Amino acid sequence: MSWDFETEPEFQKELDWIDQFVREEVEPLDYVLGHPYDVRDARRNKLVRPLQAEVKKRKLWACHLGPDLGGPGYGQVKLALMNEILGRSRFAPIVFGCQAPDSGNAEILAHYGTPEQKKRYLQPLLDNEIVSAFSMTEPQGGADPKVFTTKAELHGDNWVINGEKWFSSNAHLASFLIVMAVTDPEAKEYNRMSMFIVPKETPGVNILRNMGVGTHETEGSHAYIRYEDATVPKDHMLGPRGGAFVVAQTRLGGGRIHHAMRTIGQVRKAFDMMCERVLSRTTQGSRLADKQMVQEKIADSWMEIEQFRLLVLRTAWKIDRYKDYLKVRKDIAAVKALMPKVFHDIAARALHLHGSLGATGEMPFVEQVIQSFHMGLADGPTEVHKITVARQVLREYKATTGLFPSQHIPKLREAALRKYANMFDSQVRAQS
Repeated sequence: MSWDFETEPEFQKELDWIDQFVREEVEPLDYVLGHPYDVRDARRNKLVRPLQAEVKKRKLWACHLGPDLGGPGYGQVKLALMNEILGRSRFAPIVFGCQAPDSGNAEILAHYGTPEQKKRYLQPLLDNEIVSAFSMTEPQGGADPKVFTTKAELHGDNWVINGEKWFSSNAHLASFLIVMAVTDPEAKEYNRMSMFIVPKETPGVNILRNMGVGTHETEGSHAYIRYEDATVPKDHMLGPRGGAFVVAQTRLGGGRIHHAMRTIGQVRKAFDMMCERVLSRTTQGSRLADKQMVQEKIADSWMEIEQFRLLVLRTAWKIDRYKDYLKVRKDIAAVKALMPKVFHDIAARALHLHGSLGATGEMPFVEQVIQSFHMGLADGPTEVHKITVARQVLREYKATTGLFPSQHIPKLREAALRKYANMFDSQVRAQS
């Protein structure tokens, strides 16, 4: 039996190096550079490329990938512990070659791409010479694929795509997009759609506008796209026809765990600032840290972080153990549902305890609160994941056929009396 809460010493050394490297070399980039994904920015490349080279030299580049793709093939627990540190900085995932959506798109290409596609798209993506976008959600249907209307029709040897996609992150910087479109409208709900590689330069890929989340984006990075007779070769379908849901699972399960641990990195950052603040400020004759209502906020925040972190790590452990995302579906959904709440509540407390300063752009809390709402929408809204948790939990139970519940006390007492009837009878005889 193995039940451990320790990291093996060799990997802990790597985590210690990552922590120092991110704090000293990577986090400063957040304050002097623009978009982490803008590979066209010479200033960004001048600072980022040497750091990426250091990570590669340390053999910590693209750790989610197997050795065949240039990574060490780390399991989800190791990846989770790494991403907890990387979450502190906008640039850290790029520096370590594990940024979303490129990491998930690379896994799809590795599984389903042709040799030529891997050469054209996968290798440059793995090297961060290019970036990509995942074009799935739609303006009228949000994240519910069952109501998507973007369609792909086979005309000879080409697929012709028409429709609109919403919030295709980083599309304006991407060299290609992975697009989910309806190919079989009469099929069952989860067999109607297929996945396609669509090069960005394809005629008919029209970005209507780019939207920003919150206030930190000087230019929006979430595209509203209209596909108008965008035509790609037949072999640009990824996976089987009607298999978009299966293909999507290649990227979503592990990605949600990594995202959750990166969120913990952000939450810890807010918590550290909160603790520093309450120890540094005095009001009404004593430190903020000595006020009981402040102490409650500190205690609640610490407990919520620890509870959430353990849930995420156990989920990562289950993925490593079972090698089957369907078996861990409930846990992944629970992580996704809890993530925005933990982030929101702790960032909001940190904002409040910093007073008026916390509500300004001179501290990160306003942005964190907005990001927490974004997390409650990305990869499906929180409500959808809670429904998944409830349904998966209820499958572990069965209804009673009796008039009263199975734990009805009179019924349990009657059963207990029958179970011990002989003993009670012998006691009565002995006493008489």
